[in-house]
Amino acid sequence: METTTERAEITPTLKDFLNLSRGPKAVPIFLKIPMGTLDPPSVFERVHEGRDSFLLESVKGTSQIGRYSFVGSRPFRVFESKHDQIRIREGLYETLIQGNPFSELRRLLQETPMVRMKGLAFFTGGAVGMIGYDAVHFLERIPRTARDDLQIPDLYFLFVDTVVVFDHVEREIILAHVPMLRRRPDAEEERVRAYNRGAEQLKALLQRVITPASKRAAQSDAGPKDFTVAANMGKEDYMEMVRRAKAYIRAGDIFQANLSQRLTAEIGDLDPFRLYKVLREINPSPFAAFMDFEGFQLVSSSPERLMRLHQRIVETRPIAGTRPRGRDARGDQAMSAELITNEKERAEHIMLIDLERNDIGRVCDYGSVSVDEFMALEEYSHVIHIVSNVRGRLHEKKDLFDLIRAAFPGGTITGVPKVRCMEIIDELESVQRGPYTGSIGYLGFNGDMDLNIIIRTFVIKDGRAHVQVGAGIVADSDPEREYLETLHKADALLQALKVLEDEGGLPAHGG
Repeated sequence: METTTERAEITPTLKDFLNLSRGPKAVPIFLKIPMGTLDPPSVFERVHEGRDSFLLESVKGTSQIGRYSFVGSRPFRVFESKHDQIRIREGLYETLIQGNPFSELRRLLQETPMVRMKGLAFFTGGAVGMIGYDAVHFLERIPRTARDDLQIPDLYFLFVDTVVVFDHVEREIILAHVPMLRRRPDAEEERVRAYNRGAEQLKALLQRVITPASKRAAQSDAGPKDFTVAANMGKEDYMEMVRRAKAYIRAGDIFQANLSQRLTAEIGDLDPFRLYKVLREINPSPFAAFMDFEGFQLVSSSPERLMRLHQRIVETRPIAGTRPRGRDARGDQAMSAELITNEKERAEHIMLIDLERNDIGRVCDYGSVSVDEFMALEEYSHVIHIVSNVRGRLHEKKDLFDLIRAAFPGGTITGVPKVRCMEIIDELESVQRGPYTGSIGYLGFNGDMDLNIIIRTFVIKDGRAHVQVGAGIVADSDPEREYLETLHKADALLQALKVLEDEGGLPAHGG
């Protein structure tokens, strides 16, 4: 048996809900079931409905960075923007406006303030989606001269009032719903109707969660596939880009910059979710995601958190310093020892910790910012990283959007100083980054937030899978070694394609 529903009761009761919902804030309702043998990908297959569905999954991690996974579909609102053009879809209605997308996103999120329920210390409703790297143009004055070849929105968010939550520590699945009280929130009959509608929705969702997904027929072209991979620049082109960055370092413009190249594979009608399932097995990560958006998909195995905001505590978890895994345990030990004692890597990591401290310090209480985990080693399927954790307390007059403005995009994937590095990135990289080095995650109705950094991620559009990979350049960087580092970071993703190539692509996932 996958799970049991014997004790699945709606919490709070109607009586408690009516008492809690007398104020201006929304009140979530929920039910819990044992996780059993269910996992996030299988539940995603059962509850997703076409496009605009999401899976935020902690495949690997600890109780601190990998406790929860989230699944959702059927958003009541879809928000997307490109430059200052904003498109909002609600059911059959569509609104087009012009303006700052962050300001509009803040306005929409603040329409539904939510109370904090005891026992619900996680995301239960809000906006789930993506902030692309190029959204930085609304946060800083950065040139926009690189070619925009992908033509993907700068921001794309799904507003959801119903979420399936996996608690990997308690081994529970929580189905949560936020009843919307829009017309007469003070009227008791309106609140009773909202509660009853929400309870029925949770019961219907529960049946979908516990019912295996039907298998779709195999694709007609499920024969052998050849996923030829091409880079948007040659090895010498990348090394010349490194040399030009080093010239900026010698001139005193910058201390460190992250420079990337893009690899593209022709994948035709390969099912993106199948690719996600293979990738999560090859490279399990704490901040993985599958985002099924209108017109494109994101298949992510990101190891890095940009920032988390929970009950006004801010955390950012910079990764800087990389080596390939060894062939065995002894090889891993040798690589780890070389990495953690390498003066260049240590200096670069400390410099980026200082950048992150300064970024979040702009919006945190004075004296509250500290490094509570310093230069730990984390092993992933193909690489070893140096990781630290920085914490602070958000100032009472600041919110999650102030934190985004202060810390987005991450310093580990731009450089030091950040703004000048982004100007140089725009000059040296031939195409706009699009989603790469932006963020995937959630913005909660309750004011909480968790965002990853979009690295180790496929961007899938028009039958192509794009992977962008970078390296941190400092004064004594060796151009060839930095080029090879970018390829090491792509290894797990290219291996996932190779698995599907050997298996002939495999059929689409169930509905």
